[in-house]
Amino acid sequence: MKSFYFDHAATTPIHPEVAHEMIAVMQQGPANASSMHHYGRAAKAHLNRSRDTLARHLGCKPSELTFTSGGTESDNLAIIGAARAQAAKGRKGLITSSIEHHAVLHTMQWLAEHEGFELHIVPVDNTGMVKLDQLADVLDESIGVISIMHANNEVGTIQPIEQIGKLAHEAGALLHVDAVQSLGHLPLNLNELPVDLVSFSSHKINGPQGIGALYIATGTPISAIVQGGSQERKRRAGTENVAAIVGFAKALDICVNERNNWQPFVAQLRNKWVELLQQELDQHPFIINGHATNTLPNIVNISFIGVDTESMLMNLDMAGIAAASGSACTSGSLERSHVLKAMGLSDERLNSAIRFSFGMGNTIEQLQEAAPIVAGIVKRLST
Repeated sequence: MKSFYFDHAATTPIHPEVAHEMIAVMQQGPANASSMHHYGRAAKAHLNRSRDTLARHLGCKPSELTFTSGGTESDNLAIIGAARAQAAKGRKGLITSSIEHHAVLHTMQWLAEHEGFELHIVPVDNTGMVKLDQLADVLDESIGVISIMHANNEVGTIQPIEQIGKLAHEAGALLHVDAVQSLGHLPLNLNELPVDLVSFSSHKINGPQGIGALYIATGTPISAIVQGGSQERKRRAGTENVAAIVGFAKALDICVNERNNWQPFVAQLRNKWVELLQQELDQHPFIINGHATNTLPNIVNISFIGVDTESMLMNLDMAGIAAASGSACTSGSLERSHVLKAMGLSDERLNSAIRFSFGMGNTIEQLQEAAPIVAGIVKRLST
């Protein structure tokens, strides 16, 4: 049976060139960048080159990047570290949106429950766009940190980060942006954006899992949440994962260098998928969730009306098609998507939604083979 991987928003296959560079580093011997001997110096050189590469592509200073274990840790460090620093100045208010990844929502809620912060959760409209007027209504001198994602991982909707950053800075608040899903798909020039903290993850861009980064703009107050050594300018203790960092830098390098050709092709895949399903399901309507135009090019969230999400996913899997119902961190549970709930979708749309996401290794030919399979499942389950 052929298999089709349409779940790149959850994680991506590692790029062969990334794996090659990582193996080369691992074969060079022990790599602790804090060691003083020649092995340590070689590791430090890899670390510095990788940080320089990432900074160049992200439009920031190398010193503004802190390596972490991934997007979740980057979100935690940004939110907890900045919130505690801001609380010392009397700002204990937090703002986030109702469609954030749980790495943000749960962290904010934990601060409110355990450290006495006041949390404001701003709603979104039915396309997943944050309601800026309601954000502005709760933004005052008590707010220390605002956290809004760049692009949503379930429906792809892109948020107006520039406008939100301007509002935040006018009120004296810090803005954290979760850019885990947008990295590689949308151009970023961090030093020109009104952002203070931005989270990234490698495995969403064909890099290794277990490595991420946090942009901390120069002068941004932040407290370390991991204690130990003095690595990463004392912001994140622990021996750096040199091989993974090298892989992360190589993955972003490939993304940026190939973006002008690759992103239009990924968008073509997304559009072709919708077109093929429309042809195959002319008598079985479906609805696309999210913003019609202001969206990532690789994600499409579809409600197959009358078909239960879990039943659909199981049948897709048995047919060799990998898709998802939402965030990879929650898609293993029966709980319905908090993102789609926050968007106010009807129960029939909420209970029949499937996310397809495309990337390296996908082709038009794959879509042409898979679309009739998906359509057949929809027709069978809806009878």
